[in-house]
Amino acid sequence: MDGPGAAAAAGAGPGPTNVPAFLTKLWMLVEDPDTDSLICWSPSGSSFHVFDQGQFSKEVLPKYFKHNNMASFVRQLNMYGFRKVVHIEQGGLVKPDKDDTEFQHPFFLRGQERLLENIKRKVTSVSSLKGEEVRVRQDSVARLLADMQAMRGKQDSLDSRLLAMKQ
Repeated sequence: MDGPGAAAAAGAGPGPTNVPAFLTKLWMLVEDPDTDSLICWSPSGSSFHVFDQGQFSKEVLPKYFKHNNMASFVRQLNMYGFRKVVHIEQGGLVKPDKDDTEFQHPFFLRGQERLLENIKRKVTSVSSLKGEEVRVRQDSVARLLADMQAMRGKQDSLDSRLLAMKQ
């Protein structure tokens, strides 16, 4: 299942090169009809669903990854730019069924394995910032906090004046 021909067996010729192992394994997981009850493409093929996260993390994750931790799997998805799909009818207020989580990425599309090469891991670390940039950002944050406190003071003053006028 994890052999060199696994990506080629998934259907798109020789398979893409320079694709991180996580993405290759994710592709195989979503494509594998044996795992469709726990992870599969959406009907449109532009996203995939993970069903029954408990069973998925116990039965499927350890077969492909060195862990059975759903949170680690989701963190990896986020690092590669995958986003959880929130449907309009849920409005962000209604919690989606925790046993059906949908993820999408513009380059993770059914039948388009060659696009996996375009999915890059996000690189954002404080260590990559120059010391001067960090100081500038700290100064900006300090300035914002000071401004916010000043606005709170003005708001409190206005509130008390309004209250006095009401009385």
